Amino acid sequence: MFFFGLGGLFYVAVHLINAIAILSEDRFLARIGWTASTEPGFGGRVDDTSVKARIINLVSSVRTLMRIPLMIINTLMIFYLIILG
Repeated sequence: MFFFGLGGLFYVAVHLINAIAILSEDRFLARIGWTASTEPGFGGRVDDTSVKARIINLVSSVRTLMRIPLMIINTLMIFYLIILG
């Protein structure tokens, strides 16, 4: 009974990572000001301690590092759901 909850938790985690990975930086993130390409003006430094900066860093990291593993995980999940329902 305990493992059924872990399967659901795994599905939720994969879907959340998919949602983060498909966010378009040009269409969506730039409109709300969450792009990682902002440069400090006049020699200032970028604030890495704010929550917004950390979320931007998380989104860009997920989009960069999880691209290939997400393709593999999504393919395995599709085959699992087709075969075992």
